[in-house]
Amino acid sequence: MQLFKLVTLCLGVLGTSALAEERVAEDQTPTGKFLTAGEVRPILEATKTSWIGVREFDGQDLVYFTHLLSWRCGLYEVQYAINGGPTQVFPIPECPPDIENAMTIPEDTQIYITQPLGSVQTVDVTLLYDDLGTDTVQYQRSAVLMP
Repeated sequence: MQLFKLVTLCLGVLGTSALAEERVAEDQTPTGKFLTAGEVRPILEATKTSWIGVREFDGQDLVYFTHLLSWRCGLYEVQYAINGGPTQVFPIPECPPDIENAMTIPEDTQIYITQPLGSVQTVDVTLLYDDLGTDTVQYQRSAVLMP
């Protein structure tokens, strides 16, 4: 019953993601390999200003999620909303327990989304950790615009 309430609370914060609906909290025994929420949360909390970046390139706004991809182990899901619009899920690769280097981003991984040039003014990012905890940050374009 408590797990159901926790999942419902998380879903209320995150929206109705099909991925989040079936999640259960993972074992949080430290691995020393940064594979759990308990291991990556302190790093992600300390680096909130770096979770995303916006770059103007080739006539488009590119919204990068590279930092979150590097620290994806310990996360179930990354959601984002552009300019207060609909919440979307940014795909993150899974982290097998035998992964050599958890911070390595697998080849052919999508690292950004594209938007029309100058259109991205705010980006809301919500993380669902594998202990079912969440964290949400709103970014202003000027704070995350890369030169």
